[in-house]
Amino acid sequence: MARFTIPRDLYYGKGSLETLKTLQGERAIVVVGGGSMKRFGFLDQAVGYLKEAGMEVRLFENVEPDPSVETVMRGAQAMREFEPDWIVSMGGGSPIDAAKAMWAFYEYPETTFEQLITPFNFPTLRQKAKFVAIPSTSGTATEVTAFSVITDYQKGIKYPLADFNITPDIAIVDPALAETMPPKLTAHTGMDALTHAIEAYVSTMHSPFTDPLALRAIQMVFEYLPASFAGDMSAREPMHYAQCLAGMAFSNALLGIVHSMAHKTGAAFSTGHIPHGCANAIYLPYVIRYNAKDDAARARYAEIARFLGMQGASDEELTEALCKQIEAYDAKLDIPATLKAFGVEEKEFEEKVDAIAALAVGDACTGSNPRAITPAEMARLLRCTYYGTKVDF
Repeated sequence: MARFTIPRDLYYGKGSLETLKTLQGERAIVVVGGGSMKRFGFLDQAVGYLKEAGMEVRLFENVEPDPSVETVMRGAQAMREFEPDWIVSMGGGSPIDAAKAMWAFYEYPETTFEQLITPFNFPTLRQKAKFVAIPSTSGTATEVTAFSVITDYQKGIKYPLADFNITPDIAIVDPALAETMPPKLTAHTGMDALTHAIEAYVSTMHSPFTDPLALRAIQMVFEYLPASFAGDMSAREPMHYAQCLAGMAFSNALLGIVHSMAHKTGAAFSTGHIPHGCANAIYLPYVIRYNAKDDAARARYAEIARFLGMQGASDEELTEALCKQIEAYDAKLDIPATLKAFGVEEKEFEEKVDAIAALAVGDACTGSNPRAITPAEMARLLRCTYYGTKVDF
């Protein structure tokens, strides 16, 4: 038996933020990031709508990019003191991911972070609060997923938390919020969405329910991302919906080793954090070429290419055409082609690559990758992404 889970309600379209005034409850806590939602007036709008619904409102602000375990624990403490019956999180993936984890510790204070790392091991939520997610970026799709990514900076590791319990009750996908994204964020989040959809389509857990969502999302990203990156606001709306479709697909079909690699390299190097979407964009063509050594996976990649109208006399040619298109988009979006070009120092990379590879193989996303991989093969693949060498194994 399989399962397909998405939010109970999804409101979309410009002005859909106003849905907040229809919520019924006594207290709402709003979890936000570093200030963009406040600068552009959306936070004030959200608070105003919640107060119009008759609720007392408290803010938890300044969730950092790639939220830490410590931030999650502080937010959970704030929730335990305020006792909200609605948790409303708005902004990029970071505040929404953080709020999902806070939710668990709010309702179950004795739970440990180590317990939540085990996939699908969350306690039953909604004992104290329901959850509303409002994305301002067009990539993570955390507003419709059963996932949250939290970083342990002491260990330099990103942990993907996974459980259908943390799928939001309500998602509000208002494209007006996405119009505030700067070009680099637009590029990184857009390629994150593309990676979500492609990995979902080839995942060992894909299904007749996830395949159409993934294919349509891929098509829309290829169609609208360049214009959205260039500042065309008419392209921002379909991109905001495309990333949401991709999220519905991967939340149920799961992901693969592109994400395993991104999770375990994002905070690993002293030269600076590698933004998640940027890491995915770098790794994606290398991983496709690795996975395509498997006949079934190669056939799935070829199906994507055919759906996009690409030309090729064989599955191999179609898969390579897909890789070339991704690489062309990376170049168009000013995303480096390798970790070396990103700025990771070679000496540090070589010192850490074997340990990173072992962690990546153990990542929760590796299990649904269409081709198995060993730590030695993962280290070899990571070296390909560093030096830009051919994936021939």
